[in-house]
Amino acid sequence: MDTLNIGDKLYNVEQNGFNDFARYSFSEVVRLTETLAVLKNGVRLINRPKQSYIMEDVGYSVSRNKGAHWHIVSLKAIRNAQIENEKIRIHDWFEVKQFTLKEKQHIYKMFKAQEAQ
Repeated sequence: MDTLNIGDKLYNVEQNGFNDFARYSFSEVVRLTETLAVLKNGVRLINRPKQSYIMEDVGYSVSRNKGAHWHIVSLKAIRNAQIENEKIRIHDWFEVKQFTLKEKQHIYKMFKAQEAQ
C-alpha cells in the first residue's frame, strides 16, 4: 500500500440508492502536499492508503468526507465503467424516445420471435 504520486490515475463510484446506476468518475493526481493528494477535478484525498472493500482492497479517503474513497484505476474498473455507461445511455434513450406504432409492432415481433426460440 503506497502513497499517491503525481500522475496516478484514480476513480470513484457514486450511486444514489440501490436502484440507481453506478456512476464512475476518473481523475489524476496533479499536486501533492504533506498529507494530501489533489486531483485534476479538485478533489482532495488524504494521501494515506487504507483498506477499503468498497470497490477495491485499497482506497484513499476524500478529505473531510472519510466515507468516500477513490481507488487506483484498474482494467476491471474501466470495463465496469464502460458497461455502466452503456446502461445509462440505453436508459436515457428509452426515456426520451417516442415510439411510433410501427416501431412498437416491430419490437413486439422481435420479442415474440425470441420467446419462441
